[in-house]
Amino acid sequence: MSQLGEFVVSHWDLFLALAIILTMLIGQPLSRRLRGFHDVDPQEAVGLMNRQDAVLVDVREDKEYREGHVAGSMHVPLSGLNKNLDRLQTVQDKPVIVGCRSGHRSSKAAGVLRKHGFEQVYNLKGGILAWENAGLPLNTEKTRKKRKADKK
Repeated sequence: MSQLGEFVVSHWDLFLALAIILTMLIGQPLSRRLRGFHDVDPQEAVGLMNRQDAVLVDVREDKEYREGHVAGSMHVPLSGLNKNLDRLQTVQDKPVIVGCRSGHRSSKAAGVLRKHGFEQVYNLKGGILAWENAGLPLNTEKTRKKRKADKK
């Protein structure tokens, strides 16, 4: 046993590297479980929306939302999320997918929703950028005006 101690002291850098690697391997899955929500890619999000009537909550700011958003999404900017939790209570029993531009802000928002009792919360991995890159459609001011004109 004393030889093990000597080995560790002599090769502390190897043991430090081992500890870092183990932390990375074990820490990431563990932190995902502790967050209480899962990341979903755009295709998985569409599946949840189609099969489980999931609601996409877009937490980007107003200007970003107007530039293009997922049809049927609820717009609740992250800056006003806590003030608008009562508005989201109507969808609390459904799966909720939270999205932003790249997935960072939506991760914060997903954590807030979990803390407020939302059971099925998902983060749109890669955000609206990933949605666009997957070739999925976005509604914009132009598409809404065009639809109104086509109806007339």
